[in-house]
Amino acid sequence: MTTGLSNADFKKAAEDVKTLSNKPDNATLLKVRTAGGFHPAYKCAYSSKLYALFKQATVGDNETEAPGMMDFTGKAKWNAWNDVKGLSQDDATHQYIGLANDLVAAD
Repeated sequence: MTTGLSNADFKKAAEDVKTLSNKPDNATLLKVRTAGGFHPAYKCAYSSKLYALFKQATVGDNETEAPGMMDFTGKAKWNAWNDVKGLSQDDATHQYIGLANDLVAAD
């Protein structure tokens, strides 16, 4: 199976997410957790891995250096992507398509 942007279903899902009337905020796009669970600033008890799955499907494992501690958004994105390290690009592609389709259907 083709992965990431080479996959027509993935590409369509990525485009569809951009048209959501209720565009997901960073809390929804990222899997932001603290050692004790989800960060209290994020109201959803579970947040999607949309960003992380997109990066894993298109790039593969996160091999980049972690951003500085004052770059809160960059650090959250880096952590979310790093949390799916080891997931195959094929599995990440399938999971991204499913999650994006769920978001579009719920919109």
